[in-house]
Amino acid sequence: MIADRIKQLREASRLTQAELARKLNITRSSVNAWEMGISVPSTAYLMELAQLFKVSTDYLLGLPDHNMIDVSSLTEREIILVYQLVDYFRSQK
Repeated sequence: MIADRIKQLREASRLTQAELARKLNITRSSVNAWEMGISVPSTAYLMELAQLFKVSTDYLLGLPDHNMIDVSSLTEREIILVYQLVDYFRSQK
């Protein structure tokens, strides 16, 4: 799953394996090994790939999608209110 996702994202970004390798400061053969499923990226490289391709690490790993809300600009009180609202909607199902 990871192998396919990396290859699809790389190709969609119109990058060669060598170009992706240069961006990550690794060898082209490492990228090739990832795409062939021979090896998998380390956690650090998964994070770099996610940032580079603007996807989540969950997506790269093939985990189910989860909706997320960026609360970094909210106050602590506002964050609590958001969680309370989410809990309210869950309880209504």
